Amino acid sequence: MSTILKHSRVLRISISRYARSLATPATSGSSASNKSSFTETLAEGPSLDDFISGNAPERIVLGNRNIPRLPSYLKTTIPTGASFNKIKKDLRGLGLHTVCEEARCPNIGDCWGGKEGATPEESKRAATATIMLMGDTCTRGCRFCSVKTSKNPPPLDPHEPENTAEAISRWGLGYIVLTSVDRDDLADSGAHHFAETIRKIKQKAPQILVEALTGDMAGNLDHVSVVAKSGLDVYAHNIETVEALTPFVRDRRATFRQSLGVLARAKQDGVRVTKTSIMLGVGETEDQVMEALRDLRKVDVDVVTFGQYMRPTKKHMKVDRYVEPAEFDRWRQIAEDMGFLYVASGPLVRSSYKAGEYFIENVLRNKGVEKRTQNIVVQHARTDSKAFT
Repeated sequence: MSTILKHSRVLRISISRYARSLATPATSGSSASNKSSFTETLAEGPSLDDFISGNAPERIVLGNRNIPRLPSYLKTTIPTGASFNKIKKDLRGLGLHTVCEEARCPNIGDCWGGKEGATPEESKRAATATIMLMGDTCTRGCRFCSVKTSKNPPPLDPHEPENTAEAISRWGLGYIVLTSVDRDDLADSGAHHFAETIRKIKQKAPQILVEALTGDMAGNLDHVSVVAKSGLDVYAHNIETVEALTPFVRDRRATFRQSLGVLARAKQDGVRVTKTSIMLGVGETEDQVMEALRDLRKVDVDVVTFGQYMRPTKKHMKVDRYVEPAEFDRWRQIAEDMGFLYVASGPLVRSSYKAGEYFIENVLRNKGVEKRTQNIVVQHARTDSKAFT
């Protein structure tokens, strides 16, 4: 045993000496030389002033440079104000959900805050809130939307129509938008629940204008009629994008033609104003947008809005490009020339963005009717002049 220990000790000493012999012996001269070289390199490089002035020879760029950067005109301020705080407090107290919060809308401060420069009462009437009915969980998974999804969402709250109507009558708003998650798990897609909410609002506060922004009801037009005939003022359903991109942007159960059918049925059922929305910046071409507008006019859609697609999280589809404000202005002019009753177009415009101000001031208070009447008069005048030539 002692012999083994002695050989082991000798072996360790030999390995230790061999390892030390492999190392390059350090000399005081080489250490001083390296230090001097580093000092010279540091002195010859960019100074602090170069970095402050922005003249540094090289920059390190973090992140993906291929993704377009957010332009300054798409940046918004933190929401504040008395009207904003009251609406938020009432929503929490009644357990209601809004698409403004669930979809992370950048305009929540503007819409809930009412009209800038107005009295508190005027601002309150001009405020717009978009209530999301039937819970906060959708049965579909559109690639642009941040609302959570599930095949089996919780059951409907039977008290929601009453609670929603009570909250809205308490606020004293001038315009309310009701929307909902898609509920393909329900036999009627939630149409009767939607309609009951509208009827209760009109009973409690008949002066409030009500817009219903619905899903496609799984293509069942009879269910569309249930909502359309409930006493609402505006029926909205968003096509979201052009026909060619619909399979890549929306859930596969939604189709462009199915959405056109929803808007057509609402108009046939006597709805005063029908409305839709288009996102730009998802890869559409100008010809595709023009074709979509022509299809909308064929089914007599009255109002169209254009807005910039904003990627809510990194899990959602990427932004193809950020559309300049001048291009939004051009689309507004094109749509107006095509005969749409009213057009809202801008980078931060959303389907229900400042809906109260837009519609109360420009459409539902007869200005839109006057505009359409003038167009009819002009068309008759042209027809008459041709008849005499």
